Amino acid sequence: MSRLSFALVWHMHQPYYKDLITGEYVMPWARLHATKDYYDMAAILDKFPQAKMTFNLVPSLLDQLEDYCENEVSDKFLSLTKRDPGDLNVNERVFLLQNFFMANWETMIKPYPRYHELLLKRGRFIAGKEISSVARRFSSQEILDLQVWFNLTWFGFISKNEDSVVSGLIKKGKYFDAGDKEELLKKQKEIMLKVIPKYRELMERGQIELTTTPFYHPILPLLCDTDSALEAMPHARLPKFRFRHPEDAEEQVRLAVEYHEKKFGVKPEGMWPSEGSVSEELLPILAKYGIKWIASDEGILKNSLGNFNPAAEQLFCPYQLNHSISMIFRNHFISDQVGFVYQSWRAEDAVANFFSHLRNIEQSLPQNGHYLVPVILDGENAWEYYQNGGKEFFETLYAGMENSPIKGVTVSEYLKRHPAEKKIKRLFAGSWIGSNFAVWIGHQEDNLAWDYLYQAKNELEKSEKKDNPVARRELFIAEGSDWCWWYGDQHSSENDAVFDELFRKHLKNIYLSIGEPPPHYLDLPIKRVTEVKPLREPSFLIHPVLDGEMPFYYEWLSAGCYDIRRAGGAMHQAATMMRRIYYGFDLSNLYLQFVVDLDLFGEEAGEFSFVAATFSPGEYKAQIMMKEGRYVFELFRHEGEGKKRWKSVKKLDSFGVKHIIEFGIPFEDLGVKGGDRIEFAVMIYKGNLELERWPKSGMITVTAPKEGYELEQWIV
Repeated sequence: MSRLSFALVWHMHQPYYKDLITGEYVMPWARLHATKDYYDMAAILDKFPQAKMTFNLVPSLLDQLEDYCENEVSDKFLSLTKRDPGDLNVNERVFLLQNFFMANWETMIKPYPRYHELLLKRGRFIAGKEISSVARRFSSQEILDLQVWFNLTWFGFISKNEDSVVSGLIKKGKYFDAGDKEELLKKQKEIMLKVIPKYRELMERGQIELTTTPFYHPILPLLCDTDSALEAMPHARLPKFRFRHPEDAEEQVRLAVEYHEKKFGVKPEGMWPSEGSVSEELLPILAKYGIKWIASDEGILKNSLGNFNPAAEQLFCPYQLNHSISMIFRNHFISDQVGFVYQSWRAEDAVANFFSHLRNIEQSLPQNGHYLVPVILDGENAWEYYQNGGKEFFETLYAGMENSPIKGVTVSEYLKRHPAEKKIKRLFAGSWIGSNFAVWIGHQEDNLAWDYLYQAKNELEKSEKKDNPVARRELFIAEGSDWCWWYGDQHSSENDAVFDELFRKHLKNIYLSIGEPPPHYLDLPIKRVTEVKPLREPSFLIHPVLDGEMPFYYEWLSAGCYDIRRAGGAMHQAATMMRRIYYGFDLSNLYLQFVVDLDLFGEEAGEFSFVAATFSPGEYKAQIMMKEGRYVFELFRHEGEGKKRWKSVKKLDSFGVKHIIEFGIPFEDLGVKGGDRIEFAVMIYKGNLELERWPKSGMITVTAPKEGYELEQWIV
């Protein structure tokens, strides 16, 4: 048996989508993930009884699932699914066409001919102004089939293969009737009812460990004290008001532990603090409620040790913290391989690679002792990018776990056998993202959200109705991490405005619940147009060959990258044509590359134009489009203040279109000098209608290099 073990920890979480005043859920994702990932991830383990792992179940997620199962609650998606297609007005049909293809096209729509046919009839890429006329062309039967398919595709591989109702509807494929739809929704609720009992069953037979997170998924260190952000971000600009409420942090922990015990019969020993966010101040709170171990990213370990290149035996072991709490640290590389890389691999190759990394780690360790590799990631968001919802990957991985000498373990099981020996004197305050709290505080939008929360909290505490249960619950919901996830420049999605409105709605409900009018500023969006942070910034000069071929690895290696999926974080978005935007420069030119989901010489290609628009220092747009079977590249300049007229500057030949789109624009033609800050966005047009804009709100920025740039970079 190996001296190395690994701990899979699947983190299950959804934002709290319910408006407590109206009783309606604004998004359907807790419901839809229940019939797919939440059930499948547990039920598949019946086939692999020796595969051990840990599931972190966030109480606010389980609360939403119970609400759907036990009460007559709904969301707009479900309400419109239930409606007779003949009774839907044009706006309701438009909603269906805009939202009922919100699934991964490659893995969840294209495999089903009727669903794919409906997508093609709507148009794979359609501008907002077109959709009303398109909606009128859909028959009632087509709308009914769309209602069924949207819910049907969100069933997991176990139901699709083993349940007669689900598999029967898939086989039928089209021309569904009202009875089919009713039967499907009944099955949806039936599976939702199985989710929590299934996890309890697996826990009781010793195959899995169940852990928790503070109830509404708050960033505990920031609830304790927003100034804790300064440890990792000493120059950060923090909110106007210092939020300092450790009593709220404690209440979120208490509620989570009590809820977990009520549902599963035992108190949780472990906790994944929301977003792996930790600080020294929260340790006595966790200890008070019996938490024995917590986890975060390996970056927190390195900062806590003050050693950014620790030996393997320092990385792959648990640590003892103050207050007798143990801590493990996720292996960043392997966790991200599962979350973002293996989706495009054959299952056998992915699992072979997974265990190969573990064996390499084992070989780097001393011959004596016992070691642990934590692999921790979202348990629901990656699988729609895998074929068959990850079925083959899970089956191959779990079979490998049963047969490998490197065993999977639950975290508590490992700690009981091999208690933490190494100690951390003081835990560094940070999260699993960048070892800091920059996603949730420091940006103008984040800070404004914290100030609004501070003022609502103060108003509640001053009120004679401060113990109003709805008001207090709304406060704890508003303290959740999900709202600030979408503020600032790190993440954006189709639903930014929905999240912004829902956060402000929760704050308004605090005031309404205590009989006070909400402040007028809560009617105004917090989300504004801002500079957007890319996945990767340009790091050096590039000299690409502009031929439209998939580039040689090093051509764009030093370029910046804006990845559409990563920019969205863990949020469901409608499928997009644009996948990635690369940008970089040499001393004379700005270069861009677009990776798109389109056959650039197919039948549809002539309908679209691709534009890079600069807003500073001058307003220009570089446009690539097909004319008479050939692509042309033209630069336009905005003429006159307030005029909606563009003047052609010149046609350029510094471009290539084949598998990708890539082009270069001379800085001279853009009126750009070395040191100038360029702000730009990328658009796709269908005719004159804007189809996509990236970033959704805001600009990508880049600074034009000066002479001597290369020497400066080498010196740095």
